[in-house]
Amino acid sequence: MIRFIFRFLALVALVIAIILAVLDGARSVAAARIVLTPLGTSWYQVSPDTLNGMQAAIQRYVHPSIWDPFIVWVLTQPGAAVMAILSAILYMIGHRRRRVL
Repeated sequence: MIRFIFRFLALVALVIAIILAVLDGARSVAAARIVLTPLGTSWYQVSPDTLNGMQAAIQRYVHPSIWDPFIVWVLTQPGAAVMAILSAILYMIGHRRRRVL
């Protein structure tokens, strides 16, 4: 059951990565240059309240110094790449290993 949840979350992350890649592709064609939208910008455009809530939760319940160097760096990376990497990590966690005979 846990593997199914990780594989489902991997699928959701992959769908988000594809959507972000298509949006960046459309923006790149319209601008006649490569446009890579950071994850933080895309997240803020969709739901600024959840982004602010995530920042407050991480700073309050995890550790304040994790947000500034690490999470901010992740949020400045291209959204499609971040979500594709997250999808791969989640899939690897939920992957069923074959037995070697």
